[in-house]
Amino acid sequence: MLSQRIAALRKRQGLSQEQLAEQVGVSRQAVSKWETGAAAPEFDKLAVLSACLGVSVDELVTGV
Repeated sequence: MLSQRIAALRKRQGLSQEQLAEQVGVSRQAVSKWETGAAAPEFDKLAVLSACLGVSVDELVTGV
C-alpha cells in the first residue's frame, strides 16, 4: 500500500514528516495524510517524493 511505503521509506531515510514535507514542497499535514491513506500525493509530487525517499517512482507506487 502506498501509504505504508511512504511511511516506511521516510523512516528508513531518517526523515521526520516535517523534513520530508520541506523537501517535497508540501505541508507536514499533507505527508501525514499520505501516510494514513487519507490522501494520495498529486502526480507532479511523485517524482520529487521518490527522489527524496531514494527509490524510483515505480517502486514507490507499486512496491516492486
